[in-house]
Amino acid sequence: MSDFTLRSFRWADVPAITAIYNHYVEHTAITFDTEMPGEPAMAEKFGHLLELGHPLIVAEIAGKLVGYAYASFYRPRAAYRFTCEDSIYLHPDAKGRGIGKALLTELLAQSKAFGFKQMIAVITAETTNSIVIHEKFGFRHVGRYEAVGYKFDRWHDIVHLQLAL
Repeated sequence: MSDFTLRSFRWADVPAITAIYNHYVEHTAITFDTEMPGEPAMAEKFGHLLELGHPLIVAEIAGKLVGYAYASFYRPRAAYRFTCEDSIYLHPDAKGRGIGKALLTELLAQSKAFGFKQMIAVITAETTNSIVIHEKFGFRHVGRYEAVGYKFDRWHDIVHLQLAL
């Protein structure tokens, strides 16, 4: 489907981004955050991404933000400066429309243009749809950490996937 468009982040996107992210904090183990961040915290996070010049993309339908993606340093130490980690979040009603695929396609292009050489996906192991889309883009499994996140009264594994850019 092509009823959506991709564009660069704008400050006015912070409330919608916060709402989308907080849905996942409250209802899933896709993120291991256990407390929902407010708009000031999200604005600070996205402001930092902007300062660094890192890729930050949003998807919208009819002017409504329905998803976002960004890539930023995998770890803070200087030796990791060419390796990024991706994050993609969709409004629950926006799933299954090709938006995640489009966001990842653009994120890969922008990350490569930025100068990142490797992209790491850190995914909760039971999130098969996210794992599958990354595999379709050529990411390969490079590790699994067992029982490293405790949320909703149970332990969760994570998998690491990697793609050379």
